[in-house]
Order: sequence, then C-alpha cells, then structure tokens
Amino acid sequence: MPRYDLHCHSTHSDGLLPPTEVVLRAARRGVDVLALTDHDETSGLAEARAAAADTGLRFIAGAELSVSWHHVTLHVVALGIDPECRELQDGLATIRTGRDQRARRMAASLADAGIADAYEGAAVYVTNERLIGRTHFARFLVETGHVRDTKTAFQHYLTAGKPGYVRHTWATLSQALGWIHAAGGQAVLAHPGRYQVDSAQMRQLLGEFRDTGGDAMEVLSSSHTHAQTSEYARYARVFGLLASSGSDYHGPGESRADLGDMPDLPAGIAPVWRDW
Repeated sequence: MPRYDLHCHSTHSDGLLPPTEVVLRAARRGVDVLALTDHDETSGLAEARAAAADTGLRFIAGAELSVSWHHVTLHVVALGIDPECRELQDGLATIRTGRDQRARRMAASLADAGIADAYEGAAVYVTNERLIGRTHFARFLVETGHVRDTKTAFQHYLTAGKPGYVRHTWATLSQALGWIHAAGGQAVLAHPGRYQVDSAQMRQLLGEFRDTGGDAMEVLSSSHTHAQTSEYARYARVFGLLASSGSDYHGPGESRADLGDMPDLPAGIAPVWRDW
C-alpha cells in the first residue's frame, strides 16, 4: 500500500530543511506521495516538484492556510492546488501581511513579560522574509535559555493565555476554502486534536467546515493520540468528510513524527486521495 504524507514544512515557512531536502528525506523514508504544505506560502513548491521528479515520488502541491473561526485559530491544508492561481495568491498575501503585524505584537507582549528583543531574536530563524511565525519565536526562546525545547515554548509562552500569545484575525473559513477551491484544490482541516474546543464545539466546527465546502480532515496527525485518531475517524464518517494523513514534519529534532511515520488510516473511512 502506498505511503502518504500530506502535511510537512520547509524553510519557505517554519521548517528546518529546504524543499529539496524535505523531498529527498521523504523518498529515503519510503514515502510514495508527498505534499509540501508551507504556512500561507507556495514559493517552495517548484523546487520540491523538481526534486521529486528525480526520485519517483509523487508530489502534491499544497499549502497550510491560517483561519479564524469563532476566535479560534485553525489551519486548513490545501492539497492539489494550482500555485499560479491569482485568487489564491492574493489571499495568501493578505494572510502573510497579518503575520508580521502579529509578530510585532507578540514581541511587545514578551517584552512586557521581561523578554526583550524577541522580534529581532525570532527574525534570526526566519528563512522566508515574507513569513514570521510562532515557531521562530519558540526557537528564540530555546536559544536564549527561557525554555528547554520548542514544545515547552509553546506551552509556556505562545498559546492562548500565555505571555507571548496575541489574538489575531486571519482569513475566514469561507475565504480560505474559496481560495483553495479556486485553485482546484481540496480543503483539509488540519490536526483537529490541537484546537482548544469541547466536543460540542468540535461538532459545530466540523459541520460548518463541511457545509462551507470542506473536503476532508486529518485523521492521522502527529498531534493526535491513538484515542483521538479513533475519535476523528468516527467524526469523518459522521460528517461525510474524507480522511487525510500527515506528519506535520518541521525538521530534525523538532517534530513529533518524521516523514512517512504515520500508520495506515483506520478502516471504514474514505481517504482524501480516493479519486486522485
């Protein structure tokens, strides 16, 4: 059975490896179908596709879009997009502008908590000048000795209610799904287990996502426990969504799972690649 990894990142957003190295690593690890899904960015896709052509690995053009839903920040993975789609590119440009504004507010918040020069410190880790995100701040906090690793940085500083977190309004669900579909792609709700919502809110989210035109949800994610995988497989069946699988790989030493580490999808659910 082919091995799919449909969620990973490169240096064109907050990953540690350039697109070519991501592809070569995936091929070495036995991945048959790979999607590069950088945050709000498609600039690494051409390089990744060229690298994939020399490996026999099937490459899927993707991105991961930042979305606001009832004051909750969501991520929606786009799969099989046309990177040249003007509507999509205009939408991504809007989101990226918001990222820099948020980063400066995060730095100010961290300064109030006694951590100076966080914007400049995070910028050292930015490998795409058009995009700065929480992961870059997390790396700065590790390097400066405030936390032992990036996971702890998120837990102590960069999630809701913590000193370095600031609320920000991203694209709406309708906007993001519209851009993805305009580019010929499928819209996948990323790692639902990461969102701080209760079961009633999760059902509301999945219903709205489906009714707005969402195509699939990540059942398999490095963010999910075994119990959550079973739970989201059930939700996929109940809400009529296709199922996706992705490691959310960011780089050596930082990621919970490596490329290709996801197991097979649970039985009884239709995969997002069903009609590819």
